[in-house]
Amino acid sequence: MITIVDSGGSNIASIKFMLERLGLKAEFSRDAEVIKKSSHVILPGVGSAAVAIGCLKKHGLFDVLRSLTQPVLGICLGMQLFFDFSEEGGVACLGLISGRVKKISKRDGLSIPHMGWNTVKLIKANPIMNNIADNSYVYFTHSYAVQVNEHTFAVTDYGEEFSAVIQYKNFFGTQFHPERSGEIGMTILKNFLRLQNDYLSSY
Repeated sequence: MITIVDSGGSNIASIKFMLERLGLKAEFSRDAEVIKKSSHVILPGVGSAAVAIGCLKKHGLFDVLRSLTQPVLGICLGMQLFFDFSEEGGVACLGLISGRVKKISKRDGLSIPHMGWNTVKLIKANPIMNNIADNSYVYFTHSYAVQVNEHTFAVTDYGEEFSAVIQYKNFFGTQFHPERSGEIGMTILKNFLRLQNDYLSSY
């Protein structure tokens, strides 16, 4: 069973539609027991970190998400929530990965938010990026980002490099939106859904 965590994000429906195109069913849920029993969990989000964390705490999901051992995919804000702290609203996040989410620096000729198509540069092999060519174009929409760190597997440059794909144990994240990234995004979702716990236990 695939579960999309209902964290109040606005891109939930588009993720479900992409999975349906793959012939897969996914459930929206804020039920802790449903999430814990899922084979794969997707944490989406377009919006405020403070609102999303507040929603997770309100529904008793903060510690549940931290305890998951199956494959978990955070998308955009969902990925950012894996880190210690977000400058967006000045909120403590899930604390799975050490680091802060910071506002993208405004630079000449670049508008904030970073919105539209940009390339991802692969710096380390990662299973969710299998069969994805280096410098492939994917779709972004965000004003905050995570600096490159030891858990970064791909980067994107928008005036400066930031983490585009991360992994920590069973937690995977994309700063871009696979569900809005055409065939490239569909391949990434397929790769994620192929992950099994036996792979993760050996990581």
